[in-house]
Amino acid sequence: MTARKRRDVSHHDAHDHVIGNHDIELDLTKFTPKELLEKEWLLTNGLGGYASGTLLGIVMRRYHGLFVPNLANPTGRHLMISCYCEKITTDQGSTQLGCASVPNGSAIDASALESFRLQGNTAHWIIRVGDAVIEKSILMPQSQNSICVRYTLLSGSSAVLAVRPYFAFRRHDAPLNQAGYAAFMLSIVGERYEVSLANSPLVLRMTVRGGAAIFVAQPSALDLDLQRERRRGHEHAENAQSLGFFQVQLQPNTPVTFVATTHNRERLDFDVASAFEAEAKRISAIDDFFVGDRIATRLAYAADQFLVLPASRLEDSILAQGRGHELRSVIAGYHWFGDWGRDTMISLEGLMLCTGRYREARATLQTFASYVVEGLLPNLFPEGERLGLYHTVDATLWFFHALHRYLRYTTDTALLQELLPTLESIVKYHIEGTRFGIHMDSDGLITAAAEGYQLTWMDAKVDGWVVTPRRGKPVEIQALWYNALCLMAIWTQNDALRSEYRSLAELAARSFNERYWNAERRSLLDVVDGPAGDDDAIRPNQQFAISLDHPILIREQWDTVVDTLQSKLLTPFGMRTLSRDHTDYKQTYHGDLRSRDAAYHQGTVWPWLIGHFIDCWLKCGRSKAEARQLLSAFELHFADAGIGTISEIFDAEPPHAPHGCIAQAWSIGEVLRAWQNTKG
Repeated sequence: MTARKRRDVSHHDAHDHVIGNHDIELDLTKFTPKELLEKEWLLTNGLGGYASGTLLGIVMRRYHGLFVPNLANPTGRHLMISCYCEKITTDQGSTQLGCASVPNGSAIDASALESFRLQGNTAHWIIRVGDAVIEKSILMPQSQNSICVRYTLLSGSSAVLAVRPYFAFRRHDAPLNQAGYAAFMLSIVGERYEVSLANSPLVLRMTVRGGAAIFVAQPSALDLDLQRERRRGHEHAENAQSLGFFQVQLQPNTPVTFVATTHNRERLDFDVASAFEAEAKRISAIDDFFVGDRIATRLAYAADQFLVLPASRLEDSILAQGRGHELRSVIAGYHWFGDWGRDTMISLEGLMLCTGRYREARATLQTFASYVVEGLLPNLFPEGERLGLYHTVDATLWFFHALHRYLRYTTDTALLQELLPTLESIVKYHIEGTRFGIHMDSDGLITAAAEGYQLTWMDAKVDGWVVTPRRGKPVEIQALWYNALCLMAIWTQNDALRSEYRSLAELAARSFNERYWNAERRSLLDVVDGPAGDDDAIRPNQQFAISLDHPILIREQWDTVVDTLQSKLLTPFGMRTLSRDHTDYKQTYHGDLRSRDAAYHQGTVWPWLIGHFIDCWLKCGRSKAEARQLLSAFELHFADAGIGTISEIFDAEPPHAPHGCIAQAWSIGEVLRAWQNTKG
């Protein structure tokens, strides 16, 4: 086919191609194939599983796949179907989509792709081949480990569709090309096709619904060059295997659907049209909650993707049900993050409370309370594991903040009484000392240090090198500690404890205001009492001394701090992590893992920080309208990188290119929360 001319469109021009009310629509003819390789779609199923790829259909990451369910046996997210190739043939010609792997996309014929639409949690492409116009729609039904790819011939007399799935059957973080990787087996029972792997419990069941499909058993291998992994300095060559392809004649307005599942055979027999209708109805509840606010609605659609029932922790789920609640958590970021305590607590208000999902918020707080060990909330759960890792000084203190915000929305005093013993235990452990050198010093401030560990949110570590160790007394830890003590003084029913919490809070505030103010730099110190003394680097961590519900910083210094943050750190996409005048400042986030981690918190912009900066801004009595303007660039970003969502990080300098995860929970949660807080 002859390729139509496509103009170059940078991520700053993409706004011209976002149309509709709540949906994200892109005219794909206005992008080059190379640009389409940089734009990615993401669908999720509420269990931690996902489907994701480039708009062009070419696999670029080890995590890209049509079907990546989160499984209980074997545990974790598994790439079941990686590459998914389609060939469409009409009397006027044919085109093949998805089966290519070239260095820059320049040799790919993308002329058949007309448009892309992200509608809630379903993705749609319009494909034109000769006189045939076909809509391709992908859905992951909620709370199922299944995938549906529906094809509808909208115009034209007929077309022949052939779809060839390529299998991986590896955990998405596992090494590529494992031993036994290609030993796939196929069994056929009627119109159901089962693919299994030798010496593995994994089984994939497939069928085609709505047409007289035939399956052609024709094994094929495809060498994938995963360009994003190559750029990131990771393993990037993978050999994908296919056992054959389905072929079916498309007839006008008669949808044909490829279905795959890890459930039993009966799950292949559901009504596909009803599944699409059920998803539309589920998403419509979000529309009803944000009537008339398309940005909030779009952010809420994105927020929905992070809320999960962790399917891989089956035993914990059963235990939670025995305690009277669901096992609930938050995926920190797609594609490679699992659920993290810190990210969950920071994003809980934006993802769940701002969207009216109070039941999920309650269950999430109960879930993480059940994981508290020696006064610490888990930092993260490794992929597929039940036991969390606890190397964090701040996640636990964010728990108090999240609970307080939940109580503001719900006045659920029953939950407070349920969690109060755990909260009292947490404070006790912090006073007396717990893991990783975390304890209260004689000045009432929290100190933390453990060789080889990164304990704050600035947690980059590579090859044993902790980039920003921040050992000693980090500024935001004191703000969170003071906030927690003030809340406990309100919450406790024990008069002696109430008096103790108040006294400790007063001591912490007095020590903080004596130690952290840096008059010369018109800001707060980032860390005091570190191995090399005090650290005067200008970082965004100081904003939490103002933004939290009980601010530890005296009012007289708020405006000065906000002015410094605005002049030194603020960008259109969030806050820099280090001021430009510092010798360690990095302008861009690029290169291999060591280079990227060296920049991760040394200037790189994080969107989630904008939420608390706006809290500071509003507390200082500044304009809501101006604060709303600080969020304006994110609408543009919806058409860039991860379509309809917000990336993890951005370069420190213009044009602020997005990097990291294409969809990050606290990016969405904090931007949505800030958007709601800046309503006129």
